[in-house]
Amino acid sequence: MTEKSRKVLRVLNGETLSPPPVWLMRQAGRYLPEYRQTRATAGSFLDLCYTPELAVEVTLQPIRRYGFDAAILFSDILVIPDALKCNVRFEEGHGPRMDPIEEADIARLDIRPVADHLKPVIETVRRLRDELPGETTLLGFCGAPWTVATYMIAGHGTPDQAPARLFAYRYPEAFDRLLATLADVSADYLVAQIDAGADAVQIFDSWAGVLGEDEFLRYAVKPVRRMIDSVRARRPNAKVIAFAKGAGILLKGYRQGTAADAIGLDWSVPLSFAAELQKDGPVQGNLDPMRVVAGGQALDDGIDAILQALGNGPLIFNLGHGITPQADPDNVSRLVSRVRGART
Repeated sequence: MTEKSRKVLRVLNGETLSPPPVWLMRQAGRYLPEYRQTRATAGSFLDLCYTPELAVEVTLQPIRRYGFDAAILFSDILVIPDALKCNVRFEEGHGPRMDPIEEADIARLDIRPVADHLKPVIETVRRLRDELPGETTLLGFCGAPWTVATYMIAGHGTPDQAPARLFAYRYPEAFDRLLATLADVSADYLVAQIDAGADAVQIFDSWAGVLGEDEFLRYAVKPVRRMIDSVRARRPNAKVIAFAKGAGILLKGYRQGTAADAIGLDWSVPLSFAAELQKDGPVQGNLDPMRVVAGGQALDDGIDAILQALGNGPLIFNLGHGITPQADPDNVSRLVSRVRGART
């Protein structure tokens, strides 16, 4: 199989396919019993991310079960702050924790060890490309600078990222420097993934939706553009999906502002607006993950609405955010069958 047979990559190159290719964010995860079994042997969550044989195994599990058109590297967006010595850890029942960064710390961030720290993740990408079916697109990924910075400043996730927003208002120059540093090391990380065999990469800006219009341009658009420009300066043919969750109407200029090939859409994006965005290029999304939990008619109706609205243009079928642990694996089978049975 050659790259020309990889359907997700074909859509990223502007093709319209019927039925569209399908993969799901967080498709390797706690809703699968085989994932939970592997996770139990790994020790910590970061040990799972940094052990190539285990990370390869959990990445391949949903491909074996469902035959998705893309596999996405199993890792986490917080491996970047972990590589920057922020003492990242995942606490049961509390999620990620790290040592909060202060204004004075930003100028002292040492990026030199980052590449070495992330070598196990790059090895996972290399092994995945060797082990995946030839027709399966391999996606690498990283977090967007804004979203990663929110965790570094608060030391954990917060409902509205008020600590990071306040920090940005109080210390704008230091915050811009932090975003630039994160953009540069993340671009290096994406280039390394591409060189190891990733066909395309996705940038996750999970907290873009808390930003106002001016802040969205400064903290979400410009740093991602810096990343993509840096990647393309070295790998001109790199394909990039940018996902700014919750950005709403601000998505109107997001593709142009970031130079992304495709934009991911969360489930709150109206399909009429999604169709307008699709006129400028490929879109990815945007089924509500709760429909996968509900199953039945709710799942079917959501799938059909997306296919009807977006199926006649370049579409990668996906969820509007990651699949949840409560999802029934049988509902995922139903989703894949219904998407693949469609002809738009």
